[in-house]
Amino acid sequence: MIVLITLVGVCVGIGVAACGVPAEGGNVGELRGWVMDTPILKPDVTLTDTNGEAFDLRTETEGYLTLVFFGYTHCPDICPVHMANLGAVFGDLRPEVRHRTKVVFVTTDPERDTPERLRAWLDNFDREFIGLRGPLEDINAALSAMMLPGVAVIPGEHGSEPLIGHPAAVLAFSPDGLARVRYPFGVRQADWAHDLPLLMRGL
Repeated sequence: MIVLITLVGVCVGIGVAACGVPAEGGNVGELRGWVMDTPILKPDVTLTDTNGEAFDLRTETEGYLTLVFFGYTHCPDICPVHMANLGAVFGDLRPEVRHRTKVVFVTTDPERDTPERLRAWLDNFDREFIGLRGPLEDINAALSAMMLPGVAVIPGEHGSEPLIGHPAAVLAFSPDGLARVRYPFGVRQADWAHDLPLLMRGL
């Protein structure tokens, strides 16, 4: 409802940019994520959840540690790895951390990621993970508000399914609504387990 290497991710074997987010800042203090020079305010955007209900990101996650990741269910590598790592870690978190943390997955492929498909895919990792979708222009607006690159649709070759370029990093919004840390593709489960309690405390 997301690794922190300063690179533009490339989907291995298919030659499509995964739009890895350029990094600034660095590893600071105890945190193993990449601390950004300028915090990002959680944007006031409304999309639709997998139940078909409007979901105001800022309001619905107010006061929670919120991990936001943009991806799609047909993604061959980055998305399932990120979500599997988070799902594995969530099962072992202390209740006081787990119950105050929300993972939000925003699809960058709303045409193929129906509510049913998105829900079923997320349930493979954790049934509490939140799935959001909406018009592509709204998704791109949310990406822009979070200082992330927009969606890039790469047509498939020889009639194959298209590939979707998307940011490879998870943004971690602290309970105060500011994202100070991001986690690019490659972050380990041990890093999440270490950082999530610290992020909950506002470090």
